[in-house]
Amino acid sequence: MARLVIEGLIKKFGRITAVSGLSLEAESGAITVLLGPTGAGKTTTLRCVAGLERPDGGTIRIGEQVVNDLPPKDRDVAFVFQNFSLYPRYTVFENIASPLRIRNISKEEIERRVKEVARFLHIDHLLSRKPIHISGGEMQRVAIARALVRNPRVFLLDEPLTNLDAKIREEMRTELKRLQSETGATFLYATPDQAEALSMGDRIVVIRQGHVVQVGTPYEIYHYPRNVFVADFVGSPGMNFVPALFEGEDRLNVGPGYFTFTLPEDAASVCQKSIRSPEVIFGIRPEDITISREKGEGLYPAQVEVVEPLGVIQIVRLRLDGHVLRVRSEEGARFETGERVFFGFKKEKVRIFDRMTEERIF
Repeated sequence: MARLVIEGLIKKFGRITAVSGLSLEAESGAITVLLGPTGAGKTTTLRCVAGLERPDGGTIRIGEQVVNDLPPKDRDVAFVFQNFSLYPRYTVFENIASPLRIRNISKEEIERRVKEVARFLHIDHLLSRKPIHISGGEMQRVAIARALVRNPRVFLLDEPLTNLDAKIREEMRTELKRLQSETGATFLYATPDQAEALSMGDRIVVIRQGHVVQVGTPYEIYHYPRNVFVADFVGSPGMNFVPALFEGEDRLNVGPGYFTFTLPEDAASVCQKSIRSPEVIFGIRPEDITISREKGEGLYPAQVEVVEPLGVIQIVRLRLDGHVLRVRSEEGARFETGERVFFGFKKEKVRIFDRMTEERIF
């Protein structure tokens, strides 16, 4: 397996710039996730790495080799697509074996490698079937097996689970993590699904409109988002935002006028040094808010707007005049639409953003 390095990648389609100066490193033996909304440039980046698109600028290096001018067949990468891309007239065995046959590998070696990878992915009982006779999850396993059987330097996975239903998607996430862990493969994995990225990635590269927005571990991306976009995009639901004013040395007036509280010492210290304008954005994750029917110190009034039951948890939308706070609450505490309640939050979990730039201050 090999390390993949992309430096200053640019790709244009006519007047449209799909990827603009993108740089990233996919470490050998790790899962690097490209996370971003539709149209962010994820697929274009993977296609440039695979050699299916020619970059207009930048360098792509696999291992120690610059591959910009190499044809796809010489890059030693495997591409798993969103659509399964199987040969309908071939059996599962023939589909998996197809990349080996064009390399003039012996019949005995092909059979050995196909059966080995099929056992590894638990599809050895399907080898004689054709794609029409297997499920969507099984078809995606076949597509992954066809990539794995080549033992490539880098795996490129372009939204491979998007077309699967929720239950199979969850199973395949686990299966792909097991596959990567046991093989030590290098994965560059593109997805618009933040839950997929958080659960699978060793590192996440958040991209937007062809630009890298933030790079970090799942913990860093979730708890210390670089800006409002990342904080909102990552998380289900995303972070809550309310305009606020930084007052004095350590007070935050949220709304302004809804409530005022004293910031923790570390947050106040950073704000004093870094703040350019008192106009900021108060941010808090839904799971860091609590709801009570009783008044209490550090609790503020609100009205329940909507309750979304989700099994063991529920999402409660609280109305604060012109703003909404989404709260991730235990299912045991039931609330009714229109009910007057009180909410509090973990001060140490508050994030503060610049209102003009939307960059995180703390």
